[in-house]
Parts: sequence; C-alpha cells; structure tokens
Amino acid sequence: MSPSEKRGETFVMTGEASPASEESLSFSTFVVGLGSAVLIHLGGAPNPETGRVEKDLPSARQNLDLLAMLREKTRGNLTAEEEKLVDGLLSDLRLRYVEASRK
Repeated sequence: MSPSEKRGETFVMTGEASPASEESLSFSTFVVGLGSAVLIHLGGAPNPETGRVEKDLPSARQNLDLLAMLREKTRGNLTAEEEKLVDGLLSDLRLRYVEASRK
C-alpha cells in the first residue's frame, strides 16, 4: 500500500450487545424516528437537545430524502401496516416541507 492510499478501520466486536431498552428497534420505530427528525428540522417540534423550535430546511430535506429512499428500497418487502405508515408519513412530511419552505 502506498503512502497516499488510505484504509478503513476494522472493528471487532466481542460478546453480546446489550440493547438500550428491553424492546428491539422495529422498522416502524425507526421510520417514526426519521419522521420525527424531519418534523424537528421543519420547526414543527422543539429540538430535544436545545428545547428550542428551530428551522433547518437542508437537514429536513436530507432526512426526508432518506425516508423516501428507504421506502423505495423496501418496496415489496413491507407489511401492509408498514407501507401505510411510511406512505402516510412521507405524504404528510412532504406537504409540511413545502409549507415550511414557502415561509
């Protein structure tokens, strides 16, 4: 390997991971978390770190795009309930994004 080449680090995990809570993270919980991040960045909810309502449209768009990509990549692999959740969340958040970007 030449000096200009870089290699990624390799991490080795041993033992069992201890979950943060008793329940494991479900797809629905993950999707709602992404949706919540979009809502926070749109200024629709207080930022949990600062307690203030702040608008950050680039971050909102990035999370919205991530949610849309996740929907595309999981198409055909979701339960009817999961599809309804993702599609409804995307529709609502897209409308909110358009409204927030007009203000």
